[in-house]
Amino acid sequence: MPPFAWAFLAVLIAVTGVRLWLAARQRRHLQAHRNKVPEAFRERIPPEEHSRAVDYNAERVRLNMAGTLVDAGVLLALTLGGGIALLGGLWQGLSWPQWAAGTGLVLSVLAVRELLRLPVSAWQTFGVEARYGFNRMTASMFLTDTLKGAVVKGVLIAVVVAAFLALMAGGGPLWWVYAWVFWVAYTLFLTWAYPKWVAPLFNRFRPLEEGELRERIAGLLQRCGFALRGVFVMDASRRTAHGNAYFTGLGGAKRVVFFDTLLNALVPEETEAVLAHELGHFRLGHVRNSLVVSGVLALGALGLLAWLRTQPWFFHGLGVPDPSDAYALILFALVGPVFAFPIRPLAAAWSRRREYQADDFAMHYSDRRALASALVKLFKDNAASLAPDPVYSWFYHSHPPPRERIAYLEGSGRP
Repeated sequence: MPPFAWAFLAVLIAVTGVRLWLAARQRRHLQAHRNKVPEAFRERIPPEEHSRAVDYNAERVRLNMAGTLVDAGVLLALTLGGGIALLGGLWQGLSWPQWAAGTGLVLSVLAVRELLRLPVSAWQTFGVEARYGFNRMTASMFLTDTLKGAVVKGVLIAVVVAAFLALMAGGGPLWWVYAWVFWVAYTLFLTWAYPKWVAPLFNRFRPLEEGELRERIAGLLQRCGFALRGVFVMDASRRTAHGNAYFTGLGGAKRVVFFDTLLNALVPEETEAVLAHELGHFRLGHVRNSLVVSGVLALGALGLLAWLRTQPWFFHGLGVPDPSDAYALILFALVGPVFAFPIRPLAAAWSRRREYQADDFAMHYSDRRALASALVKLFKDNAASLAPDPVYSWFYHSHPPPRERIAYLEGSGRP
């Protein structure tokens, strides 16, 4: 094999090994604390609920370990195994325009990968989630969502791939700068359009009804000096028993969305505190900062792609004998995350810091005790891992561990 093939294989084995090691640590840690409710939750979460949550998370971790092995095997089959080269030959045989054949190649490779991942996703839904009472999807709904999601995702990706291929072919040495400008504009457009056109394809959204909660939210928005297009309730209960809330959109399309399952679990004061946290993310610039950081990273990634596109060893080392723009795109998209894996703890730490900042905002504009109470209910209802393995949490978790977060909200200080 070429030298880069050995390097890629070594990195993939190392990354897969680290992911499995972290998962094994998490499972051992969970099982070792199965019968011991963390002190901060002993009066609020019964031992049997804690044990159930431990079993649920241990099963999820075990399934993720299987998914890790599947992902590694699929990636090897597509690259060193010649899968991408085989699909590329089929598309080239159609005598289509280069941009069309290249777009077809990228989409077909991604489709093959998703199809091979489908059994793990199905078992997650109808095995683990169903066993612990969270799944409410039927087989027909799962299939419909999967097909609909594939079509929507395929269209969105096809636009990017076709634009990139056109710029790579005719944009000259600075094609990657033009591609970055397109990517930033496209990302901003999708962020604005998602709540208006994409999300309604999968769920129904209704404005929050009149009543105490709406009055509380109106008061909170006034105190924060915040204008929203609306506060909506999503019919999440059709698919899951999990509760959540999120902030979405840009400009006039920005809105807060509550899962109906969350509203059923919380009292108005607690929901107000959760909303204050979500508003904090926007008011503190977290949404804007995320877009800026992703834009900077995209510029660096496209610059790297522009260089790799000219390097024959990049293609030969990943199972493709003849370089092309489409091959460069799909290889970079598949292999890039493997080499970028070590930065995950940095991204997780940045996210956890922003969660504390949003909590600070919520405590300023709402009742800190109500936010703590709401989170405890959500941890309980979602069967969250109350005391995850510290190394696993440091590497992956975008939110502070529940025990530390509740301690902070209740006045013990940030760890």
